[in-house]
Amino acid sequence: MTTHTSEGTVPWPADLAARFRREGYWDDRPLGAYLLDTADRLPDKSAVVDGDVRLSYAELADRVDAAAERLLQLGLKADDRIMVQLPNGWQFTVLTLACFRAGIIPVMALPAHRRYELSFLTELSESRAIAVPDVIKDFDHQALAEGLASTIPSLEHILVSGAVNPANTRLEDILAPGADVPGARARLDAAAPAADSPALFLLSGGTTGLPKLIVRTHNDYAYNIKATSAATAVTEDTVYLGTLPASHNFPLACPGILGILFAGGRAVMLPSPEPRKAFATIERERVTLSTAVPAVAQRWVEYQQETGSDQLASLEVLQVGGSRLPDEIAQKVKPVLGATLQQVFGMAEGLINTTRLDDPEEVICTTQGRPVSEADEVRIVDEAGEDLPDGIPGSILTRGPYTPRGYYRAPEANARAFTPDGWYASGDIVERRPDGNLIVKGRDKDMINRGGEKISAEEIESLIYRIEDVTMAAAVSMPDPMLGERLCLYITVKPGRDVTLEQIQEMLRETGVAAFKIPEHLVVLDELPTTKVGKINKKDLRADIAERLAADIQAH
Repeated sequence: MTTHTSEGTVPWPADLAARFRREGYWDDRPLGAYLLDTADRLPDKSAVVDGDVRLSYAELADRVDAAAERLLQLGLKADDRIMVQLPNGWQFTVLTLACFRAGIIPVMALPAHRRYELSFLTELSESRAIAVPDVIKDFDHQALAEGLASTIPSLEHILVSGAVNPANTRLEDILAPGADVPGARARLDAAAPAADSPALFLLSGGTTGLPKLIVRTHNDYAYNIKATSAATAVTEDTVYLGTLPASHNFPLACPGILGILFAGGRAVMLPSPEPRKAFATIERERVTLSTAVPAVAQRWVEYQQETGSDQLASLEVLQVGGSRLPDEIAQKVKPVLGATLQQVFGMAEGLINTTRLDDPEEVICTTQGRPVSEADEVRIVDEAGEDLPDGIPGSILTRGPYTPRGYYRAPEANARAFTPDGWYASGDIVERRPDGNLIVKGRDKDMINRGGEKISAEEIESLIYRIEDVTMAAAVSMPDPMLGERLCLYITVKPGRDVTLEQIQEMLRETGVAAFKIPEHLVVLDELPTTKVGKINKKDLRADIAERLAADIQAH
């Protein structure tokens, strides 16, 4: 079998692809086929729930194939890209699956992204369409999309969920039942995308500027779903509640929405993890599995302790990932929420580690698990790239059947993040125990992890230098009990000048930066500490802000 390549992607080596097929990791089936299998097997079973909208598997498959046909009728074709910036809802699920069926590549943007991020990603991916909501929390996403289309030549189609302007296309019309497109399934089957072609682009949490595009193929993503589904014991009886942004790899496919639908379970969509609504949904739908970042898990624990709710009786497993879950919170999940905690440590670039549901409590509460596949290769190395023994923290390197070989159109980033023989360096510092479980110790890259959302310090610093009175800038993480880390900015300014946090925040908002990237604390110094080679010493700055916060707590 020949290996499909799309311009700008890094192909899998032919010998490795052959091995993954031979050993059964790659099924050579497009992602859309797995949904059709379930729909044929369980046509009348409830598949997707979004408020009052309930779609059976037969209805879901019908809408998916009809939507795929309509996207093609718009003039999109296989290997074209569509920017997807939708909140959690049935529209996101149907559109994503329709793209898989048509061979169109969804680019998974976040609802929080604004003009700054979306213009870069749209141009890089050469997206021909964008799918957005009309308005969320008083922000006009439709107007943003129209602004992008006016300046980016490739962007021809704006699909809007909700109230749509005359020049745009109503997304719900694209996603409607398929009475007007009879025979869609047969036509799509005949033109199904190659299993080794790109299925979707995920976004990296990279340290060097704006996000990079991670190319996931049908083959490797299907195995990602299969392996994580096995580790989480997903079956057709699983009822999954998705409250984290569905465009993240974790709630989408680890096992997430796709894992549940491929197994024949029920995926319940909710746009927010706010405890009152989430708990009510868990009770109403008899949810058995959900995902959270540490800040959400902590909020759920606190809400349950405050209310003594009896709404979580059905919840069997709570997956927590995105950033390191403090041990003291981990130890409360089972006794307070009644669900087994499954810690998840992974990356959109591939490797996923989980604790197992039958692990001892000590493993579940103090480690971030082990690889979900026996084919995952993991090395822990020192600064010289030499392998370290168990018990010694070092940088993690990984490769395997669902860890791609490079980013899309990013040769410089690939040279930094991938070795010539395919090892990916995520920048995480971990310690491997003798039992194979990993403990996340931090990062060796310049990254702030705000409740699971990754912020590049370099990206923020480059924007801050647009302020004329700023002479030096350093973005660092500061500890936060809810989110793990928040963004703190250190600056020096020109003599006699004054720069405030409010000025900085307003400038970034006007630039169109996602709200989660905007600094929440500012420290102005006469000079920033430097290392012996003249670089800003961020280790000292992180220690400084930790001391300042501790002093503030003592003072109050």
